[in-house]
Amino acid sequence: MKKSANFFEKVYDVAKLIPYGRVTSYGAIAKYLGAAKSARMVGWAMNASHGRDDIPAHRVVNRKGLLTGKHHFEGTNLMQQLLENEGIQVKDNQIQNFDVFFWDPFKELQT
Repeated sequence: MKKSANFFEKVYDVAKLIPYGRVTSYGAIAKYLGAAKSARMVGWAMNASHGRDDIPAHRVVNRKGLLTGKHHFEGTNLMQQLLENEGIQVKDNQIQNFDVFFWDPFKELQT
């Protein structure tokens, strides 16, 4: 992963690595970046990424698998539709079998 000076860019570098059909959490990205208490800042970065096709913001959810950022996507169900297109089932704004689809950058990306 390239070195980035800006925290948001570091978040985007990690988000770009989330595999198709997998999801991670704001907190998992923050922990990987060495800023474990900055989950909210990761959320702000994801919100600021809208309009950038290279950032799969729909693959980042809260620690329980809830689509807490869905209101930042165009349309009422775009985030859910994008996830379902990747084979992830969502019911009542929550990813079903979250532990199966969860991708932990701390474990997956050895630095």
